[in-house]
Amino acid sequence: MFFIFSKVFFFLLSPFNWIILLFIASLIVRTNSIKKKLRITIWVIALLFSNPFIYKSISKWWQPGLTNLAANKQYSAGILLGGLSMYDANDTGFFGNNADRFIQTANLYHSKQINKILISGGTGKLLSKEPAETDFLYKELIRNGVKQEDIIVEPLSRNTHENAIFSKRLLDSLQLAPPYIIVTSAQHMRRAIKVFKKAGFNDFIPYPCDYKVIETNFNLEDSIIPDIKLLSDWKYLLKEIVGVWVYQLTGKA
Repeated sequence: MFFIFSKVFFFLLSPFNWIILLFIASLIVRTNSIKKKLRITIWVIALLFSNPFIYKSISKWWQPGLTNLAANKQYSAGILLGGLSMYDANDTGFFGNNADRFIQTANLYHSKQINKILISGGTGKLLSKEPAETDFLYKELIRNGVKQEDIIVEPLSRNTHENAIFSKRLLDSLQLAPPYIIVTSAQHMRRAIKVFKKAGFNDFIPYPCDYKVIETNFNLEDSIIPDIKLLSDWKYLLKEIVGVWVYQLTGKA
């Protein structure tokens, strides 16, 4: 039930969807004053959520800073959270926008900072069936020089809560000693930290990557000109910010 709720919840967090729903409502209502208010609201949402300065400021506040690991210290395992790849209609896997998670995990392994990689991720699809994300990532890790015996696969989880629960069971069964390195996107890391602590991970190091916004020199043009793409980007940021509260409310964080 929580999995289904999360999908509906995600749909409702998109400013673009708000605009569509308000536009439909403006066509349905007959009172001119209400029509006017709805259209004004549409313009306010469009201007606010397409403003680069607002989006970048809140993103930089939400994203945790980089983690610097000691070069001479080794950790038993790095946990790579899914959500970085996708399948086409023929079940061929492709990397998506969050592929930096894969790159940074592979870097940690090849620099001998982690001894094993636990991939956690099944499928997040609600209605269609597709292979577990771990199937694709497992093959890609081997292609990138990771030894087969150093890969642990957790193919059942559908969300961050299940990532944590199922990963804990696996690591406990394998008796791999903490601390572990948790690798996920910077926007997702705050929620992941709370969920993994709730699941019983008492000793781990967050390793955020895949930063959506980074600190750059101020550019007036990039800060004031509306960017319609941000209407889509906001839903992922809002999913994390509001998601922390929802997970806490439901006892998952």
